[in-house]
Amino acid sequence: MSDFLAALGLVFVIEGLIFAAFPAHGKKAVESVLNTPPATLRLIGLGSAVVGILIVWMVRS
Repeated sequence: MSDFLAALGLVFVIEGLIFAAFPAHGKKAVESVLNTPPATLRLIGLGSAVVGILIVWMVRS
């Protein structure tokens, strides 16, 4: 559970740095997500989850 919380904390750090350093680009990214069809977002989310699982699996083994 501590690894999960550490990973979640890193997600917040990365997102926070992006919005702090490049607020205009962050707004454009959010607008882009709002205009993307749900099926495309679903595929991107599943792909990201698979890549994340593979990275964790490689690091842990």
